[in-house]
Amino acid sequence: MLVDHLERTRLAYDTVAVDYARMLAGGLPSDPTDRLVLARFAAGLRGPVVEVGCGPGRMTGLLAELGLAVRGIDLSPEMVAEARRRHPNLDFGVGTMTALDVPDRSVAGLVAWYSIIHLPPVDRPVAFAEFARVLAPGGRLQLAFQVGDGPVEIRHAYGHAVSATAYRLDPDGIADLLRAAGFTVLVRQVRTRLGPETTPQAFLLAGVRSGRPPARPPGPG
Repeated sequence: MLVDHLERTRLAYDTVAVDYARMLAGGLPSDPTDRLVLARFAAGLRGPVVEVGCGPGRMTGLLAELGLAVRGIDLSPEMVAEARRRHPNLDFGVGTMTALDVPDRSVAGLVAWYSIIHLPPVDRPVAFAEFARVLAPGGRLQLAFQVGDGPVEIRHAYGHAVSATAYRLDPDGIADLLRAAGFTVLVRQVRTRLGPETTPQAFLLAGVRSGRPPARPPGPG
């Protein structure tokens, strides 16, 4: 079932990659709150940073502009191809957030900007344990996601017929999962919906606790 979910998500993003990148070109966060979230994450951060679920790299590029040594990872090969084309000076690769090809305790920061929304409930603890594993002690994690409860089936996006599931998430529930994975939640912020958004938006900044990160939970990657 997990493989099917991953394949559906990968296929959906492969299908929309070119039009997604074109339609959102230059579409960095216009709301000051969103920009402040990223600036707060980046402030004083030293060492490599990974963005998981980077898509065509628009947020990876912004993080680089903020002075971070950042690279992007995405499930979709077509999204990675768009990211490499649009940001040839940055490093991008294909991968999954439930089985990151990143050494233990090797990065200072990790950003998942609206990318955990495609994780079914059973995979969230696996992904958060992976985040804790790759972050160095004292490292930071920045999450962004839509607030709500339960799945939404996506059948059409960016001019294409697709089949994917996105999840609206409860900030308190996500915070509890982060704590169980070895994080301390530093900032929990929810803002109202803006423009075409249909839900409030949540931003959680967390720090990985000192000491050895938790072991990866059993389960498929």
